[in-house]
Amino acid sequence: MGLGRVLVVDDEEDTRKSLRIILTRGGYDVVEAEDGEKAIAAMNSWDNPLMVDLIILDLYMPKMNGMEALAYFRSQFPSIPVIVLTAKPELLNAEMWKMGQGVMDFLIKPIQPKQLMAAIHRAEFLRAVKGHTFVAA
Repeated sequence: MGLGRVLVVDDEEDTRKSLRIILTRGGYDVVEAEDGEKAIAAMNSWDNPLMVDLIILDLYMPKMNGMEALAYFRSQFPSIPVIVLTAKPELLNAEMWKMGQGVMDFLIKPIQPKQLMAAIHRAEFLRAVKGHTFVAA
């Protein structure tokens, strides 16, 4: 078993392939979905629900876009960190940051391996910190 399981949700096959290569080289197990509907279906499979440690989510996809999928993931799986991808950085604004509770980072396509791994490590660290209660001495 790797360092954890990552769900990659993106409608572009080339992007999913690139992310899969980067993540598997980094020691992660990868599960892919081509849109929000398929990602949610995988997470909710009654006979074998998908357990993931991190979600990487494209914003602009057919059927169910990333904002709709993000709202669902935040309501049903609030402890799973999400990293959002976009090829349209001009559309990222303060409102998305406000509504993106649980979004650990926003990355601009094309993704650079070092940038992706740094975002994942930040998300893992923040998740670990949130899971612990610190007591002042």
